[in-house]
Amino acid sequence: MNKRQTGSAYEAIAADYLRAKGYEILKQNYRCKSGEIDLIARDGRYLVFVEVKYRTTGESGSASAAVNYKKQRIISRVAAFYLIQNRLSEETPCRFDVVAIDGEQVTLYKNAFDYRE
Repeated sequence: MNKRQTGSAYEAIAADYLRAKGYEILKQNYRCKSGEIDLIARDGRYLVFVEVKYRTTGESGSASAAVNYKKQRIISRVAAFYLIQNRLSEETPCRFDVVAIDGEQVTLYKNAFDYRE
């Protein structure tokens, strides 16, 4: 399995996990010139931009630690573009969540970070 296929498999695991928690998955692998967002979902009144990270072993650190400041800025820019492209108001309640998959352990970090300029 290549890297893209592996990523897609873990994103599918994360999407199923979120659905079980009541999220409605709107988009998978949303892409624009600025980058990509793994999952875009609805959780109650929130539009949620979800980054999925996985680690099969702990050798490179935890999955959640991989969502650094630089990655947060990219996700924020892509989210802003998504709002504009879909004619959604800046007042739309949004949140950035991270689904970290470490081996078999799946962890959801709600509101993992704030919008980054």
